[in-house]
Amino acid sequence: MSDKKRKSIDGIQKNDTLELEITEINNLGCGVGHAPDGRVVFVRGAVTGERITARIIKVASSYLVGRIDRVNTPSPYRLPASEHDCDAAARCGGCVYRHITYEHECEVKRDYVKAAFCKAGLPEVEIEDVRSTGVCTGYRNKAQYPVGNSEHGMIAGFYAGRTHDILPATECKLQPALFSEIVACVCSFCDQHGIRAYDENTGKGLLRHIYLRHGKVSGAVMVCLVINGDRFPSSEALADLLMARFPAITGILLNHNTKNTNVVLGDRYTLLCGSDTLEDTLCGLHFSISPQSFYQVNHDGAELLYRIAAEKAALTGKETLLDLYCGIGTIGLSMARGAARLVGIEIVPEAVECAKQNARRNGVDNAAFFCGDVGSNGDVSRLLSAAEQALGELNVDVAIIDPPRKGTTPALIALLAERSINRVVYVSCDVDTLARDCAIFKQYGYEIGAVTPVDMFPRTGHVESVVCLTRRLDVDMRR
Repeated sequence: MSDKKRKSIDGIQKNDTLELEITEINNLGCGVGHAPDGRVVFVRGAVTGERITARIIKVASSYLVGRIDRVNTPSPYRLPASEHDCDAAARCGGCVYRHITYEHECEVKRDYVKAAFCKAGLPEVEIEDVRSTGVCTGYRNKAQYPVGNSEHGMIAGFYAGRTHDILPATECKLQPALFSEIVACVCSFCDQHGIRAYDENTGKGLLRHIYLRHGKVSGAVMVCLVINGDRFPSSEALADLLMARFPAITGILLNHNTKNTNVVLGDRYTLLCGSDTLEDTLCGLHFSISPQSFYQVNHDGAELLYRIAAEKAALTGKETLLDLYCGIGTIGLSMARGAARLVGIEIVPEAVECAKQNARRNGVDNAAFFCGDVGSNGDVSRLLSAAEQALGELNVDVAIIDPPRKGTTPALIALLAERSINRVVYVSCDVDTLARDCAIFKQYGYEIGAVTPVDMFPRTGHVESVVCLTRRLDVDMRR
């Protein structure tokens, strides 16, 4: 295709302006309109219900991308400029909904869930209203700040959207205020001691990321420095400084990542001082959290999410509960007292050990945890056999699955069907893979209950969802 054709398809060229009516907003924070030729136009920052003049910045055969030149008729859902509380949001790309009302954000997220199920061939599935704590700032208990070098010294912040350019933005509205103070202290120390940030292009430099975790109830903070090497110069002096200046810090670790990769964490940790785990309380239970273990980033949102999951599980105290992708045991242990027995399976060995410790420290004596690959039918079958040898015959009545963003596997769904598990409560952080997997469950004879979206990540484009899949007794579960 010639350069001229690349810039102009069907008469619309780059830098042309179009008058658009915005009919919806997607999960990337882009308003959606239509060009006169019918092509979709995506305009970042445009809001449902407004009329705008957009300048075209990208032309493709099936869609266009525009930039707002002028808002001609503002949407009633657009927040006034005086209420914008973060100057970095547009460049950072994290808070894609910070420019709209929160009520509309929840409507958008419900529509997004509904659209995913329609796309998966399940338009009949009921999508409930979004549930939320209503707290939209300071709710994250975890942050990973990339660091870089500048003419003024070390900088930390977040990557600008679709780049690895660091946007200095330590005072993120979603993080606890204490995080920015700790990050500033680490960067200042590095400047004073001649410690350079890692450069992805050259592979040189030491400090890659500053990784922080915070216990909402305990108030404790874990500091983990991700480094490109085996040691951190003057590490004792830095540890002494941080512990003295920030009493909330209970542990400081190094994570060693010497690979040329964009994966944040390496496999090896070194404890500099304090504890190598973070303590917190969730759903009335006390948890010990290792740095590599999954722990919901929104504490109060997690309690809401787990309450909804427990309601859908409808335990009576007689059931055996199978907790798959169990992590450190948070969701299963929060329901353990409502079940006869709890069996958890998780692929991360350190998380399994934490789950066992968390069961002991909370006096939960009806739980057993095993290490294995939940996505593998054979591995889960083997582990369930091991569990039966340890605990006696297991007739699993209810399963909880909380997989990563990629969803679960057809092999696991087949196994749950083969074992005739009556109820499967599926907790999902990606509605597209949830809808895909629900369609497979339906093929095995499971009825899909009402889906409850839970806004664990206000102001971002993400939404959690919970659904209960119930086995039909009149269906042969073998495909």
